[in-house]
Amino acid sequence: MSASLTLVILMGVMYAVGIYVMLERSLTRVLIGFLLVGNATNILIFIMSGGSGRPPLVTGTAADADIVDPIPQVLMLTAIVINFGITAFLLALIYRSWWLAQLGEEGDTLPDEHKGETEAETESSFDPLDLDDAAVHEVLRASDERPDDDAPARSTHDDTTREERS
Repeated sequence: MSASLTLVILMGVMYAVGIYVMLERSLTRVLIGFLLVGNATNILIFIMSGGSGRPPLVTGTAADADIVDPIPQVLMLTAIVINFGITAFLLALIYRSWWLAQLGEEGDTLPDEHKGETEAETESSFDPLDLDDAAVHEVLRASDERPDDDAPARSTHDDTTREERS
């Protein structure tokens, strides 16, 4: 198969426009340029893949001579996945830069909500957690799920099941 002149011209134009747009300072234009270059690369792989043929299933017969090469198809799928991943990353960068631009003079700083608190006030906010922890330990000590500290320890190789002990 000879490459279609239309596809070759389209690929060249997409590479040229994509590289030109990527040279701008705007991240949105860099994203658009990268998408154009990625799609031009897919067209390049498609053009280089050769003519169409039978599916790439080797049967061991003489008809295997006209099967299509699967490597360009795999390369094109890989290029699509890489293009998608980098596009998602660039979109995250664009969103983050937009978010920081909306904050204005504050930038990336956060106000300190606990600036005027003393150490005693901070520790008192953790008291309910300590009380919860103590209650959990009390429940564990009262349950028969684990042996008491003063009771003889059970063997870890005990063959009896929980149902037999109950």
